[in-house]
Amino acid sequence: MNFVEELKWRGMVHDMMPGTEEQLQKEMTTAYVGIDPTADSLHIGHLVSVMILRHFQRCGHKPIALVGGATGMIGDPSGKSAERNLLNEETLRHNQECIKKQLSKFLDFDSDAPNAAELVNNYDWMKDFLFLDFAREIGKHITVNYMMAKDSVKRRLNGEARDGLSFTEFTYQLLQGYDFLHLYETKNCKLQMGGSDQWGNITTGTELIRRKLGGEAFALTCPLITKADGGKFGKTESGNIWLDPRYTSPYKFYQFWLNVSDEDAEKYIKIFTFIPREEIESLVEEHKAAPHLRVLQKRLAKEVTVMVHSEADYNAAVEASGILFGNAAADTLHKIDEDTLLAVFEGVPQFEVSRDLLSGGVKAVDLFAEYAKIFASKGEMRKLVQGGGVSVNKEKLEAFDKEITTSDLLNDKYLLVQRGKKNYYLVIAK
Repeated sequence: MNFVEELKWRGMVHDMMPGTEEQLQKEMTTAYVGIDPTADSLHIGHLVSVMILRHFQRCGHKPIALVGGATGMIGDPSGKSAERNLLNEETLRHNQECIKKQLSKFLDFDSDAPNAAELVNNYDWMKDFLFLDFAREIGKHITVNYMMAKDSVKRRLNGEARDGLSFTEFTYQLLQGYDFLHLYETKNCKLQMGGSDQWGNITTGTELIRRKLGGEAFALTCPLITKADGGKFGKTESGNIWLDPRYTSPYKFYQFWLNVSDEDAEKYIKIFTFIPREEIESLVEEHKAAPHLRVLQKRLAKEVTVMVHSEADYNAAVEASGILFGNAAADTLHKIDEDTLLAVFEGVPQFEVSRDLLSGGVKAVDLFAEYAKIFASKGEMRKLVQGGGVSVNKEKLEAFDKEITTSDLLNDKYLLVQRGKKNYYLVIAK
């Protein structure tokens, strides 16, 4: 496969330095992408860079993922209006290990293939670099005028940041430029890739390689992903969509992709899956013929959830969706784990009752009208039960005085009460 052609039809090329495509066609090339280690999980904002590295390896080239342990201690001014918090080494090492584990789902690190992926941390070559040596060996090759001309610097100096731009952040592009120089010398790395906001930092690296070594290096950036409505991609009301299930459950992850707009689904399915061109074009046509079936969103959600989590997590997410939005049976509800249950019913009214109350058994009408006030009165509940309008754990409540015990609890802790078709309540036994 031709790497650049593959990225272009997928809408994943923003800028590319002249000669890049020729270099890739000439030989197996090594390229790197920098990843910010400020958390111990990647989020879907990182996923574009990761997909590019995977495409790169699939096309026969060698990818390097660079964890920015040193640069993460400083903070990149690109696209930021405030200086970030600085991390200590212990935190950075922990984050690096977690990130590598996640990247292993996408990249082949372990084979003996010549294009096996590598993970490096720039802290390893920066930690012993004395300031005076850095100023002599690197600083003298790049002028302040050159650094000031970068958009990321100009925007901060022109008042976007309340406190201006610290010297620490101003030096960031030199440090990133040195990363490229170091990898060029030690790994024969000739290409750096990243988001379009990184163009200035990347080209500082190519310039440094040219001025210090007389070498030729290349740059390729992808567009920053946006939503059709102008909102920030990957952000929800509750924050980032993380790849780690500890922070974003597979159910919530699946729901994020399932709920994107038609316009975004058509764009994202090219960027975040490896589905071939002809099949995507066919899916787009099928979707346009019957948009209400949400063919694109369903396929996108499946591909990304399986890729990041697993087929089992995807199937569980689909089943869990059926509980809230479909006619899922009670046995489905009993199978899902606590995290998924809470994710599915996030936001529904919750009531706490004493576990002791259920230990000896309690009538449903007393439990739901008196202890957990789901119904305004026992009379109201009786009427609804007689009309077939009340379910407990997705099973219709046949008698309002049915005894509820701890054996009815989901995950030994919850009761799901449904009143009518759309009103859910979660009773928590503590």
